[in-house]
Amino acid sequence: MTEAAVALADEHGLEALTMRAVAERVGVGAMTLYGYVPGKSELLELMLDAVAGTTYEVGARPGDQDGWQGALRHIAERNYSHALAHGWSVEVPPGRPILGPGVCLKYEAELTPLDGIGLSDEAMDHVVSTVVNMATGAARWQLGLDRVRAASQLSDDRWWALSQPVLAAVMEGLQLPISTRVGNSIASAGDPHASLVAGVELLIAGLGSRPGPGL
Repeated sequence: MTEAAVALADEHGLEALTMRAVAERVGVGAMTLYGYVPGKSELLELMLDAVAGTTYEVGARPGDQDGWQGALRHIAERNYSHALAHGWSVEVPPGRPILGPGVCLKYEAELTPLDGIGLSDEAMDHVVSTVVNMATGAARWQLGLDRVRAASQLSDDRWWALSQPVLAAVMEGLQLPISTRVGNSIASAGDPHASLVAGVELLIAGLGSRPGPGL
């Protein structure tokens, strides 16, 4: 059931996920499905846990990397690519942590390379949560850009060329020296992956310069 629901969401998005559609995919009646799971919200939790459990199923794990710095980079990249592969997962509104085996095993794998480097338990949790949230946020941004680009049929360069004169007219008279300078330097719709990489490197630099244990 959960595997079928994940496949359905991967193929057609979260809007296609209904109890009836999942029931049809597994070849049972909708009422039969309700005998296994109370409703869609509970099904989503099962799906998120199942997907989390496959994050490091193939390839290297965070603890296999060269040092905690390499581990954080690996966590960021793997969560980013995994979120892109399961785009629906970043559309589910966040809430309380899901306490399933998949999520717990993933959390253990991501904490392991940070254990013993001088961080408190709370700080270790904050670091992992920050990197994972940065990665999923970047993936959500990238997926949004992909949808807009496909719908508009405009390249980013063309979009910027059309937007710039309108923006200049609307902003006339406003004193925005810093944002104008930075915006002109970037002059694009943004690069989610580049922002993720830069953010992780800044976090690593900050952790590397910490004064002592406990952050």
